[in-house]
Amino acid sequence: MDIIKFFSGKKEGGSGFKKELKNILGFKPANLALYKTALTHRSIREAADENNERLEYLGDAVLGAITADFLFKRYPYKEEGFLTEMRSKMVNRQQLNDIAIRMGLKKISLYNKTDSSLKISNIFGNTLESLVGAIYLDMGYKKTAKWVLDNIILPHMFLDDLENLEINQKNKLYGWANKNGKVLEFETLDEKLENGRRLFTIAAVIDGKQIAQGKAFNKKDASQIAAQAAVEKLGIINTDSVGEDVGE
Repeated sequence: MDIIKFFSGKKEGGSGFKKELKNILGFKPANLALYKTALTHRSIREAADENNERLEYLGDAVLGAITADFLFKRYPYKEEGFLTEMRSKMVNRQQLNDIAIRMGLKKISLYNKTDSSLKISNIFGNTLESLVGAIYLDMGYKKTAKWVLDNIILPHMFLDDLENLEINQKNKLYGWANKNGKVLEFETLDEKLENGRRLFTIAAVIDGKQIAQGKAFNKKDASQIAAQAAVEKLGIINTDSVGEDVGE
């Protein structure tokens, strides 16, 4: 069955998908098949040339370059460390996932909706990167850079807020623990295969007490999710916050 049949319940060759895609892109794509691939997750198509993982790899690099160029020009007197941190804040998976959903990519993405493990992942952020890769191959770098600026950076990324955002929740939690004399550890609770991928469950443990858990397809993301949940549970605003007594 041709994959166009899956998209938003449209029939093969239907104009509905094309219209929805054009609404998101703001232009009529020249190579429609390329965009179908960009919107197809591995949970539906495993072959490397039929899912969006290769385009995600390309789009990640293109998006990183466009963002780096934007920041370099936006902050002519800032040091490399600041620019690197800002780029990380702008293109982190959760941020891109939220933007992708607001843009409407979830509605036209093709993925296995019965796979519960996908609900905790950032597949739509990955799809957005794949879309950038498709635009790059279809339209070239210059037009892709303009599209990213007009459709991702300017309407969705507010630099003043991002400058004050601390995205490394583990560092934030470690800072709080050190200031308050707490012992913070991250423990792997579970590791299992989910549809051919290794799923990790990691807990944030403070003074021997489990505070929160995180699940992801790699330990780094799982521990960050656990740290973020712990930060929210403890009411930590910044590393100067005392928070609540975890021994209660």
